[in-house]
Amino acid sequence: MMSENEIVTTLINARWIVTVNSKRSILENHCLAIDKGKIVAIEPQGQHRISAHEVIDLPHHVLMPGLINAHGHASMSLFRGLADDLPLMEWLQNHIWPAEARWVDEAFTMEGAQLAMAEMIRSGTTCFSDMYFYPNIVARSAAEAHMRCQIAFPILDFPTNWAANAEEYLRKGLQLHDDYRNHQLISVGFGPHAPYTVSDAPLIKVATMSVETNMPVQIHLHETAFEVQDAIEKNGVSPIQRLNELGLLNPQLQAVHMTQLSDDDIELLAQTGTHVIHCPESNLKLASGFCPVEKLLEAGVNVALGTDGAASNNDLDMFGEMRTAALLAKGVSKNPSAVPAHVAIELATINGAKALGIDDITGSLETGKSADLIAVNMNDISCQPHYHLASQLVYSTPSSQVTDSWINGRQVMKQRTLTTIDQAAVLSKAHLWRAQIQQADETLR
Repeated sequence: MMSENEIVTTLINARWIVTVNSKRSILENHCLAIDKGKIVAIEPQGQHRISAHEVIDLPHHVLMPGLINAHGHASMSLFRGLADDLPLMEWLQNHIWPAEARWVDEAFTMEGAQLAMAEMIRSGTTCFSDMYFYPNIVARSAAEAHMRCQIAFPILDFPTNWAANAEEYLRKGLQLHDDYRNHQLISVGFGPHAPYTVSDAPLIKVATMSVETNMPVQIHLHETAFEVQDAIEKNGVSPIQRLNELGLLNPQLQAVHMTQLSDDDIELLAQTGTHVIHCPESNLKLASGFCPVEKLLEAGVNVALGTDGAASNNDLDMFGEMRTAALLAKGVSKNPSAVPAHVAIELATINGAKALGIDDITGSLETGKSADLIAVNMNDISCQPHYHLASQLVYSTPSSQVTDSWINGRQVMKQRTLTTIDQAAVLSKAHLWRAQIQQADETLR
């Protein structure tokens, strides 16, 4: 891609490069060249003729693709710890939904999203998917922070602070899609909340419009045993069967949670090309169940990772999610070889990109792709000694070892300092929200 004597924007010399390419190549003592937001070369150090305006030497670092948080509710970071140690429906109906009705507005959404993005960048995430109210505010905040983002705009049967009914959710969401149609970093898809909160008519519209517009669809699905059993009693079919009958199971669908799956369900997911977004820590905390990741992967289903919101996790740390996903898969399957380290890294990178439909842009470090990458310092006590790099990254390395981050070629964190988000302002606003919410709720005092 480079012409002779061309000067690139940035050249990074790293001890290792974990490419996450189709060969799972791990390169030692290589350099990576960035120009016009893209990776233009990956070559051995000392064996190239690349000149750059900026040269960065990272002799103790791994360069790897930025992590992709494929499901979350960013602004819920302001509800972190608000209602813990409760089952899903009690948590939702008695605590979260009332809190959202009272507090969620444009200011809450913007400042919660900023808090979440600061946390995500500092823990290695370069791309996230968000499903929350005021998605226009989240999209604008992500663009200002220079974060790659999929906005799955919410759709519900009932009114919220953002819209009155399914028709208004759809109208506003489609306008948002038009507003960001050609944006380099922001994409927009449908976000029907769940089968138990969205009726057939809006879901049929979503299925039709998704095909017509090539827009993805993200939905909470088969999250708990109660959800599945209740649906069978009310509708005569499971939620996944209902969505299939409505035309929603296809490669555009991102099915979140999926803790209750039969072998027939898994076969159906594989046949239809549906993606699964696994949120292991949120599912553990809410005691929702276990996603059968090993069975899904063996069947050829693409599985990605998400943190869910900070109100149910309670962090947005994808390094922790990788580790939990790998360990949980072994425990559930009773197979210590399930989800080995290199697969866990793929769940958090290229599989997330595939699920969001952007694997031609990001998810691996290859020439021609966007320069979405992070640098991880492997010279810390917690990282020593290391014999197998992928294992060390998944099982031993804390996200605090992420020192630098680039998104579309722009450095958004430099030596642990955010460059596109005012960290002090984010913290100040978070403190103000905590004081306001705590003052209004006697149970929090």
